[in-house]
Amino acid sequence: MKKIIPLLLRIIIAIILIQTLRYKFIAHPDSVYIFTKVGIEPYGRIVTGIIELIAGILILIPKTAWIGAMLTLSIIGGAIMMHLTKIGIEINNDGGILFITAVTTFILSAIILWIRRREVKFF
Repeated sequence: MKKIIPLLLRIIIAIILIQTLRYKFIAHPDSVYIFTKVGIEPYGRIVTGIIELIAGILILIPKTAWIGAMLTLSIIGGAIMMHLTKIGIEINNDGGILFITAVTTFILSAIILWIRRREVKFF
């Protein structure tokens, strides 16, 4: 049980990160709207998608899970800040689901980083 829950959390984070990629990479109108409002469309959308893909992969690999968690905290922390400062909690009448998903992903990543804190290497 001690190993199953962290694995499940890592899988949930990866699923959230990877399932949102299609919206970024196919230039879904909601994704374009968000990144246009932030002022970084299209390059910000594409780079963010690439970083989320890398984070989603790294978090699944046990030895690099802490790196994936740190990347996720960084990118999702930025998303949360954009929600709070520029784009708002609710986007195109989504009921705040994108914001709630971002906060959930952030919290789960923080838990993974805490669990893996002994593996964190600083240069």
